[in-house]
Amino acid sequence: MMALARVRRKRRDIPPSHHDLADYAAAMTDQIVPDSKDWTWVLEAPCPDCRFEAARHDPTQTGAAVRSNATEWQSILVGHGVTERPDPATWSPLEYACHVRDVFRLADHRLERMLTEDDPLFANWDQDVTAIEERYGEQDPAVVSAELVDAAAAVAARFDAVADDQWTRPGRRSDGAAFTVASFARYILHDPVHHVWDVRRADASSS
Repeated sequence: MMALARVRRKRRDIPPSHHDLADYAAAMTDQIVPDSKDWTWVLEAPCPDCRFEAARHDPTQTGAAVRSNATEWQSILVGHGVTERPDPATWSPLEYACHVRDVFRLADHRLERMLTEDDPLFANWDQDVTAIEERYGEQDPAVVSAELVDAAAAVAARFDAVADDQWTRPGRRSDGAAFTVASFARYILHDPVHHVWDVRRADASSS
């Protein structure tokens, strides 16, 4: 869902059965449809699924909203079946949480650039490639939970520190989409909110 500059990090040990990345990719993405949609439309209309209304979100409250969302992921990651996909075409709660953690990390990176550079141009980020290369489905839920909270705290603090005259500072995505800090705040918040809805919906339908 996001197209953000990419940040690398250490990987956990890979189980012997998945030493071959190609085998892992085939096993984990056989029925996953890559998300190539442009989600910037959520800035103009409520999301019909998760009901998030970006236009009604106060950007100055983004830090608090991000911290609240991270608390929800902590609850999700201690639940039953966190590593299991509800169906072959849908990420597991763990995979969604890995993605949200990385969205927070990368949003922090982009926000920093918007606040310190003049109209920065962001490199593309392929979330589906990252999910394979970082082996989201094999990561430790407890570690991911802690990392997600840390990433949320970092980007929340940066949003908290945005001065009144900085909300109009611009930044551009590689596909041409243009943001201000304010619209970026609204846009970025939809992703973790929507994925909590994804996980809760799947959980409800399986119970």
